[in-house]
Amino acid sequence: MAWELPAHEERCYAAIESRDDRFDGWFIVGVRTTGIYCRPSCPTPVRPKRANVAYFSTPAAAQRAGFRACKRCRPDATPASPEWNLRSDLVGRAMRLIGDGLVDRAGVTGLAAELGVSGRHLHRLLLSEIGAGPLAIARAHRANTARTLIETTSLPFAEVAFAAGFSSIRQFNDTVRDVFGTSPTALRQVATPTSATPGLVRVRLPFRRPLDADQLVRWHRLHAVPGVWWSEPVDGPSVLRRTLRLPNGGGSVRLEVLDDHVSCELWLEQIADLGTAVARCRQLLDLDADPRIVQEALAGHGELRPLVTLRPGMRVPGAVDGFEAAVLAVVSQQVHVRTAVTLAARLVQACGDPLGGAPPGRRLFPRPQTLAEADLGVVGLTEARADALRALSTACATGLRIDRGVDRHELRARLSALAGIGRWTADIVALRAVGDPDVLPERDHVIGAAAARWDLADSAKALADRSPSWSPWRSYLAHHLWASASASPPLTPPQKGQE
Repeated sequence: MAWELPAHEERCYAAIESRDDRFDGWFIVGVRTTGIYCRPSCPTPVRPKRANVAYFSTPAAAQRAGFRACKRCRPDATPASPEWNLRSDLVGRAMRLIGDGLVDRAGVTGLAAELGVSGRHLHRLLLSEIGAGPLAIARAHRANTARTLIETTSLPFAEVAFAAGFSSIRQFNDTVRDVFGTSPTALRQVATPTSATPGLVRVRLPFRRPLDADQLVRWHRLHAVPGVWWSEPVDGPSVLRRTLRLPNGGGSVRLEVLDDHVSCELWLEQIADLGTAVARCRQLLDLDADPRIVQEALAGHGELRPLVTLRPGMRVPGAVDGFEAAVLAVVSQQVHVRTAVTLAARLVQACGDPLGGAPPGRRLFPRPQTLAEADLGVVGLTEARADALRALSTACATGLRIDRGVDRHELRARLSALAGIGRWTADIVALRAVGDPDVLPERDHVIGAAAARWDLADSAKALADRSPSWSPWRSYLAHHLWASASASPPLTPPQKGQE
């Protein structure tokens, strides 16, 4: 029996009738008479009858109900639902870890262990709320990765199958036929492979418009650590390049923000890391956000409207590695951004691993164990800062996880218990590394000054008292405040009569 969304049926069907692309990724449409599932904005000229439509929260749920993907609108190539980043409960954490490829690496048992529950309980919970269990959701991710490799590389199908996470060629063939209604050979015949270079894959990363590319790219470039990040003379204003430390090996990525997608060129030591690399690049640029919903929610507060309407499409810059983001937060305590970048670059030069096959100077960010054992004083850190960084590195080397699948409240508590790590640092880690959309670091002096300039609060305490009313999108508000302060001169509220 199809898993449906009856509570929102009227709104969902209205989105189908109007081909409203704002709902792409929020839900999937299954058409019983054709056995096909689509995105709400599918351009098919014939709208399905209401009685023939079923609604699903994920492609995996639609596949489990026996539907196959539409070849016209490619519903698997939409941004994921922002709900999974917003939710901090067990379901949201599980969805983020499955998207990162944990089931392919450790199985459902490993996923359940990371979440602290039994595999049976996790299956029941996901089946109840999502309409598919963890294996089915992971299978949908594998199918999408396989299609990407089929269409963009010249890899033999046997290599595609195992790189995508399938345990056998037969499982790969059966899944592709079930999900896409065609064979791997037919998919490749109508595609134009973009690269024959081993390890090189080019993919399109979709996003929901608008997207403030200028602010997003500027932020990453300002905080880019030399050696991990770099640029080349041919790069345009919307290009970012960096190395990636992935579960099976190293890699690098070139990202270019275009009008309707992000061009993503990945080079991977192990092609099996493709799905994880794509997920982490999406996190880096916050590509699964729905900026219109965030904008409407924040602008609904009259005191915020003049600020947030200046930059529609604001994103929260993320991270590809939680430990890296946490180290940068510790190094950034009470120093200017340029100083923090310089100190981090020395750490990378002294302790980072060279990226194999890359030009000299390009390095992977150091591992926790390496920093835990390193002499951190030689890079110019104060004794107190070195002690805090060593405590963080030791904790991560001995089991502390900093990723999008952790309990956000528990992580804050564990970080705050480490010597030299206070609330500001825990806030920055939650915002950047964990992707919490509802963090406003009230003790950040730049945010405090900007909040006073925009008449939001005249002290950190006043800001902390007032900020709960702006939940659950306070991370986006934080970046609006930072952006207004970084403008030259800093932006200020319009005078009365100029709104």
